[in-house]
Amino acid sequence: MNSAIRRQPDPPLRIAAAHAWSGVRVRLVRQIATSFGVLLGVAFFAYLQALRVAGESGDQAKLRLLAFFSLLLCSVGVANSMFMGVVERYREIGTLKCLGATDRFIATVFVLEALLVGGLGSLVGALFGAGVALLWTGAPESSAGFLIHAIVLPFGVGLGLTLAAAVAPAIVAARMQANDALRVEV
Repeated sequence: MNSAIRRQPDPPLRIAAAHAWSGVRVRLVRQIATSFGVLLGVAFFAYLQALRVAGESGDQAKLRLLAFFSLLLCSVGVANSMFMGVVERYREIGTLKCLGATDRFIATVFVLEALLVGGLGSLVGALFGAGVALLWTGAPESSAGFLIHAIVLPFGVGLGLTLAAAVAPAIVAARMQANDALRVEV
């Protein structure tokens, strides 16, 4: 690389977060639907975790398998929503790349957008599932164990699955060539 050509540093994270937030606002109905899907999957998982902490017995193996598939479906929903966002934003991605945005910045925007949607759904879902379990079983014996297993763990699982689902669309968006992105008619 020529020493006269300097690589521009990535803009601050707040700029990427602003782009991600504008992407959520523009596609609000789809993002709410995606967040609601994550909410339901995480709520079911949180409910099962809370029942386990409370000592409720039942057919846990079948319910855990069902929770696994519901969480898997949530992550597919997040990935689908993000891929649709990439397709809808071809021209925006091309324009940003022409203005000097790096691949890392583009990927960061899409990952942050997914984390906004999935994080909100995961948090509300974990609280909702744990709350329903509390109403069903009563107060737990160990509040610290309940907090960790019924709220923190499901929130972390939901956030992790959202992050994993956002990686592939973010890579596709980041690897897009500026001239190809500007040439596409959507």
